[in-house]
Amino acid sequence: MNDFTWTLTQLRRFKELGVDLQNTPADFSTQAERDKLFQQIEKKHVKADREKLSDFLIQGEKSHMESLMKKLAQALFQQGFTQVTTPTIITKAALAKMTVDADHPLFRQVYWINKKQCLRPMLAPNLYSLMVDFSRLRHRPIRFFEMGSCFRKESDGARHNSEFTMLNLVEMGLAQENRLARLKELATIIAKTAGLNDFKFETENSKVYGSTLDVVAGPGSIEVASGAMGPHPLDIPWGITDTWVGVGFGIERLLMTSMGDTSIGKWGKSLSYFNGIRL
Repeated sequence: MNDFTWTLTQLRRFKELGVDLQNTPADFSTQAERDKLFQQIEKKHVKADREKLSDFLIQGEKSHMESLMKKLAQALFQQGFTQVTTPTIITKAALAKMTVDADHPLFRQVYWINKKQCLRPMLAPNLYSLMVDFSRLRHRPIRFFEMGSCFRKESDGARHNSEFTMLNLVEMGLAQENRLARLKELATIIAKTAGLNDFKFETENSKVYGSTLDVVAGPGSIEVASGAMGPHPLDIPWGITDTWVGVGFGIERLLMTSMGDTSIGKWGKSLSYFNGIRL
């Protein structure tokens, strides 16, 4: 007797609809039995998604993404941070100051507009530029953050989007011995505001920032944030002399992980999903 299991097309469809495969039969005695159950499951989830979408649009609520970004901003305002907004288009020279030149792995992931300009693959170059200007002020500490889109040519669709949203925060002028504790404190505030209570810190080696302090959470220990401290070798091309701490969170990863999900596609900017609902 032949055993039948789900086809790759059926499994992809289940993934799109968020079907819990662990509690779904996987082996069948006939193809007809399998296909009949597939149709039943698909119909049930499509109906549920249609009802969720209709309810959401009738009520006129903020999406999970917008709600999370608002909560994160409020949490940082309470810490004395100022929100900034910087250009999405940056220069090749600014990337080079981040060591991202033609020999750097990240260079091949950049969306170039012309020979001198690109869509920013990270918020850091613009924030470094602001650090230069803000450092002329006398008061310390100086705290600011940005939330905005970044762009990279990605191949791993499970944990990466080609357009994604970053939250980067910077605090300048700390006593050198307080930097690590403050970095962990700020990262903890963001993680808990996003609904992550089960997370940990890990030291990692970044292609841009060197040694970083990362925040990992959820199934498979997904990296949701990466932090660094200055003085840092990257400060030199910018002329930065202040001590500082900075951390960058992927908003879609925060949302995905807080929802207990493992696929990022439904939580990003998309014409296929809205608020985690398959359209």
